[in-house]
Amino acid sequence: MDYKDMGFSTKALHAGQYHDPVTGAHVSPIYQTSTFVLPNTEEAIRLNQNQDQGFTYTRFGSPTQAELEKKIAIMENAEAALAVSSGMAAISTALLTVLKAGDHVVAGDVIYGCTFALVKNVLTDLGIEMTMVDTSDLSQIEAAIKPNTKCVYIETPANPTLRITDIEGAAEIAHKAGAKLLVDSTFASPYLQNPLTLGADIVVHSATKFLCGHGTVVAGVLAGSKELMDRARFPIVQCFGQVISPFDAWLLMQGMKTLGIRMEKHCSNAMKVAEFLMNHPQVENVYYPGLPHHPTHEIAKKQMKGGFGGLMSVDVKGGIEAGKVLMDNLEVVSLATSLGNVDSLIQHSPTMSHFDMTTEEREAVGIYDGQVRLSVGVENVEDLIADLDRALKIVAEKVN
Repeated sequence: MDYKDMGFSTKALHAGQYHDPVTGAHVSPIYQTSTFVLPNTEEAIRLNQNQDQGFTYTRFGSPTQAELEKKIAIMENAEAALAVSSGMAAISTALLTVLKAGDHVVAGDVIYGCTFALVKNVLTDLGIEMTMVDTSDLSQIEAAIKPNTKCVYIETPANPTLRITDIEGAAEIAHKAGAKLLVDSTFASPYLQNPLTLGADIVVHSATKFLCGHGTVVAGVLAGSKELMDRARFPIVQCFGQVISPFDAWLLMQGMKTLGIRMEKHCSNAMKVAEFLMNHPQVENVYYPGLPHHPTHEIAKKQMKGGFGGLMSVDVKGGIEAGKVLMDNLEVVSLATSLGNVDSLIQHSPTMSHFDMTTEEREAVGIYDGQVRLSVGVENVEDLIADLDRALKIVAEKVN
């Protein structure tokens, strides 16, 4: 069945799925095997030389992985997709697919801390040049382009300031220079935006986050043209071994079945929490693209659909000590480094997700000592607000 023109939740539930022809099982089985028995020598030779035409060894792919990849491709309006072992595996695979020694990459100056370290340290050690700019200002991307620029890499919304980059505008600049546009769309999920439809060449997700939604999997996905995904699969994933396990691929698909209804609740809860915090006397600023004062609110309205996501960052009055008191006194919201779970999570970005950056580097892009990142879950929003209000009152007593 062709699911391309069907609704999001229909795709999330049914795209790529098949019913086991042997048992009739409604939920696809997990092919938890390291290798596959081949019928004869000629077929063994053919499949080992044409890995995309069948299955020989799970490091190259499995039926469970293939089902997941079909689902991701349809949800992202892509020709093909690739599932790997983590979000960083997806990001590094995507970058190595389009870059080699002597090339230049323009990257956002506000990106996940490990991605920042990858671009700034690892890629430069491999002979790849790097320039980091505020990608929400398209003129800065354009000014950073060099003759050897082969890639523009953006996060939108960006971690942790929720800055939004105009994907269509960035794609136009990249393509004019003969470069590829890579977009980390983890904070949005395919429910809120489809970067490939807006002109991007590769979209990546830390599938650990919203795609799974339940904190049970570490995984990553990337999607784009078949040509780029084939290049990513062979030789990069084949040689580096970032394969996703069949069990993780299966778990991820179970989580994705509820992605649509989860995102609706994440978005509605987050907007109410953001409005509450914005009016709280213990809060200096709230970074949430759904708020009209957010500097990239208008871009978010243009390219995000169905809401503005479940993530926000908050500057708490009193600096790092205030942030610690807040996090240590929450009862419904959990202190954890991840995001996108059904249950709400909070972390201190400067010392946790972005510890790889110096104080100067962080403050230059708006990541301040008193800033916490809040991933709003699907709990009753009244309970979340009450929990935050109670903890913020303790901050006011102890810090101020």
